[in-house]
Amino acid sequence: MRVLLLAPTVVPLVTGNAVTVERWRRALVGRGVDVLTLGAAGLEAEDLAAAVRRFRPDVIHAHHLYRSGSLLLDSRVEAALGGGHRPLVASPAGTDLYVDLTVPERAWVVHAVVDRAAALVVQGWATAWQMEALFPGAAARVVRVPKSFAWLGSEPFDLRAAAGWGPGHFVFFLPAGVRPVKRNLECLRGLAGVRRARPAVRAFFAGPVLDPVYGDRFRREVERRHAFAAWIPSIPPGAMRAAYEGADVVVNASSAEGLSNALLGAAAAGRPVLASDVPGNREAVLGDGAGTPSGLLFG
Repeated sequence: MRVLLLAPTVVPLVTGNAVTVERWRRALVGRGVDVLTLGAAGLEAEDLAAAVRRFRPDVIHAHHLYRSGSLLLDSRVEAALGGGHRPLVASPAGTDLYVDLTVPERAWVVHAVVDRAAALVVQGWATAWQMEALFPGAAARVVRVPKSFAWLGSEPFDLRAAAGWGPGHFVFFLPAGVRPVKRNLECLRGLAGVRRARPAVRAFFAGPVLDPVYGDRFRREVERRHAFAAWIPSIPPGAMRAAYEGADVVVNASSAEGLSNALLGAAAAGRPVLASDVPGNREAVLGDGAGTPSGLLFG
């Protein structure tokens, strides 16, 4: 079987979408499936159509209904797919449900992909419930596949040394692509206030710029606060375990989330979390309410 996995970003970029798809790819390859992963960011419809003709997938999985799905609706891609007769699996991101559906020119794409998909894969209960509420006619096609976790390697990475900090500093770590929904800049400003009360506090950010305007504002602000904050565009996927273990607290400040890889990584590394109080994060931090929370939520 040949499966085409299409996502906004793919490895070697280290974003939540890229890491999720890489874990899927490895699992499928381990089961004997031939997998092609493609990043939708910067990919032209004609390039995707050419890849479809070469690879001839049996199944297409579009991760992120708007950002990946919009390419699949292009007439050139549909022609390469033989009129859309190949099975389509789609998995929504938090931004699909909480951001893109509020923007009319994006919402129609989300609805079109939901209508076409043979199966809609969700990884958390919060996303499953939201999908069934928003798309009641598609409820029978919503399939919950619980999100598993696996490190992508065991390479060394000294987070504190990379920033020039020592063991006496208290490090908050936010791994995420730099874009408005991740609220990297707002997190930086909030932690700057904490640092005024606790001088040992430091803030380490890691992730590529995915929104150039927002990214430029974030970069300038980090430079202005260079003694307290550090940012690098990428940590190798295989070194993320070491990066998490080098932090004191892992932060997720997103305004919308599905089920955050950053929070799962923090739990796997034994690090407490500080997360924005949005549905996906509540599930990751509080679980079913019967166990011990993995950290704190903030409004």
